[in-house]
Amino acid sequence: MSAAQFAVAQAVNVLDAGSLLSAFGALGIAVVLFAETGLLVGFFLPGDSLLFTAGLLCAGGTHGSVHLALPQVLAAAVAGALVGAQTGYWIGRRGGRALLAHSRARRLHEGAARAEGLLARYGHAKAVVLARFVPVVRTVLNPLAGALDVPVRVFTVWQVTGGLVWTVGLVLAGYALGSSVPNVDRYLLPLVALVVLVSLIPLALEVRRSRARRASEGRAS
Repeated sequence: MSAAQFAVAQAVNVLDAGSLLSAFGALGIAVVLFAETGLLVGFFLPGDSLLFTAGLLCAGGTHGSVHLALPQVLAAAVAGALVGAQTGYWIGRRGGRALLAHSRARRLHEGAARAEGLLARYGHAKAVVLARFVPVVRTVLNPLAGALDVPVRVFTVWQVTGGLVWTVGLVLAGYALGSSVPNVDRYLLPLVALVVLVSLIPLALEVRRSRARRASEGRAS
């Protein structure tokens, strides 16, 4: 790595989708989605906002310093998300529970509890698809599915289904908005904030349902 590349890497804000895309382009999308869906350390990365922002920056109506090619973005997003999830699953098969036990990240353990709840409530297929749309849960469910011995074929079919819907859907949503609204990149920050808020809705609903169930069980006992 040259001194200039090192300086760029140091200046990148990994929590900011725009900063990641400016520095690394489509390659950054693949790397971030691989880390977020395949490695427990990637639970904090901005998958939803990254996909939406990347789609937005592919549209001809944007005039910022970053412009991405839609085919490259779609290919990078799909590859990162699918390979990442499958990697996470195999990590889980080889000791995911032990890795999770050694982590001190509270959000990671909360995500694991919600992932187990999804698996118990919806079954393997539906849970694997739904987890793609819930931050943190999509990081933890893949190794958890491996640790719980979810059949390889079942996991693979449904993680591919969920991964395609999640990545392609968000990228095309951003692209459609960028193509229909002139100079939409001027409103990038509020749009990304909105995407993040919307992505947290399933998480908030699941927390609310879990609290309601615990309260109901407490009254029953």
